[in-house]
Amino acid sequence: MSQIQAVNVGAAITAPKLGNPAVIGLGGFGMTTLMLQFHNLGWIGIGPVIWLGFFFGGLAQMIAGLQEQKTGNNFGYCAFAGYGVFWITLCGYLLGSTTDNKMLALSENDLGFFLFGWTLFTLGLWFGSLKISKAMFVTFTTLVIGFALLDLVMWGHPELKPIAAWDLIVCALTAWYMMFHVILMDLFGRDVLPVGKPIL
Repeated sequence: MSQIQAVNVGAAITAPKLGNPAVIGLGGFGMTTLMLQFHNLGWIGIGPVIWLGFFFGGLAQMIAGLQEQKTGNNFGYCAFAGYGVFWITLCGYLLGSTTDNKMLALSENDLGFFLFGWTLFTLGLWFGSLKISKAMFVTFTTLVIGFALLDLVMWGHPELKPIAAWDLIVCALTAWYMMFHVILMDLFGRDVLPVGKPIL
């Protein structure tokens, strides 16, 4: 064995174990989605949503996405980085609308089209979820339905808002289920919370 090969083998043996970035991505997505639905049901104000949206759902989730890119996971890269930007943009939009600047003002029609764009984005990822696991499929199915319902809420159907909220609560809790699936599998060395085989 050459000296270079020996060094490479030694480096592989001593390489530190890396954490799975999906746990923080799923955690931030689930937490912020849950808080927004608590707000939509009238249980809390918008403040917790904005601050979580900027940092846990936004910044932390976007960092998780960039870490997924390093692992070669394009689905996780796109989903976590994309939804991280979604939360930061949405919270900036909400804060901007509190000013007198008409260019930054929020209207339900504009917000509806903003959400519609994310509905289409999510629909594309929904197809990808068919190849991952049943839990991922449930998460993205409820997310597509939730976005579609919120589109309609913004476009003149406010009666659908509670239905969208409960649907997205299921979505958030399913994301957390997958987060704990990864964490507990690592800790116990076995699949404590199975996520199910891919649909396809």
